Amino acid sequence: MTFTTPVHIPPSRVRIGYAHQLLVFGSCFAEAIGARLADGLFCVDLNPFGTLYNPLSVAAAIERLLAPRPFTEAELIHHADAYHSPLHHSDFSAPTATECLRRINDRLAHSARHLAAADRLIVTFGTAYVYRWRETGAVVGNCHKLPERCFTRTRLTVDEIVHTWTALMDTLHRQRPALQWLFTVSPVRHLRDGAHENALSKSTLLLAVDQLVSRCPERADYFPAYEIMMDELRDYRFYADDMCHPSPLAVRYIGERFEAACMDPQTRQWLSRAEAIHRDLQHKPFHPDSEAHRRFVAQTTLKLHQLQSELPCPSTFESHLST
Repeated sequence: MTFTTPVHIPPSRVRIGYAHQLLVFGSCFAEAIGARLADGLFCVDLNPFGTLYNPLSVAAAIERLLAPRPFTEAELIHHADAYHSPLHHSDFSAPTATECLRRINDRLAHSARHLAAADRLIVTFGTAYVYRWRETGAVVGNCHKLPERCFTRTRLTVDEIVHTWTALMDTLHRQRPALQWLFTVSPVRHLRDGAHENALSKSTLLLAVDQLVSRCPERADYFPAYEIMMDELRDYRFYADDMCHPSPLAVRYIGERFEAACMDPQTRQWLSRAEAIHRDLQHKPFHPDSEAHRRFVAQTTLKLHQLQSELPCPSTFESHLST
């Protein structure tokens, strides 16, 4: 007997390999997949604006990278003894405007250069609900715990998402014809919205992504992370303690399905070796001056050099090792 409904995933049209420059945007599930790629020593820039959940904020972040005008103090808000950017996660917040802008603009400059060379964009939409400034109607990426009276909360329509993203994808295609897009919908449940509202939100995102991918199938595809969680891993043992986020085991399983769909066998073999090297690099020795540890370092270095010699872009690999 079979007690699950496996999700069939054909090979993705968007292939991912070590020769590619990857940019990953979106929700906390994007963070999990992006971190997995980074641990595998891919050339990946993960969430340059921090975690963003709604499609309009993700689009605004990418648009800002296309025209990387530095942020100014006029674009910040001061609340609870800190400065914040409405387009950034609180990871960029700081006690002073100078420090907040330094964090934001340093990352902006770095990621704008990465986007200029990128040929793969992976985007995860988390929710169709947005918060708009009550005075201007502008969508914010993060409310930074400002009073609820400052915002109005609405659910985006499929047409709003498709209109914004069609324009963005067309702009990027003109600038970078080789760029390909891989969309996912986050399996994280936003139950604070309510169960029915969460279902409406995810349905809106799924319909919007379907239209975007159908519009340009030669350069865009969809990976069914949401469907894997909802159907194949339909059991609370695959959820974290909050019963909303996938557990580490579920994230690992979805990551393996992602790799099987998007990577060729050689890339997956390199990835397996790179992950083992990454684990070795994270090893904290009890006796760093011992002969045993020196042998361990020498063996790890040898593995690095061997893998580096096989990869199609060793300079990219080297840059990851230096971080």
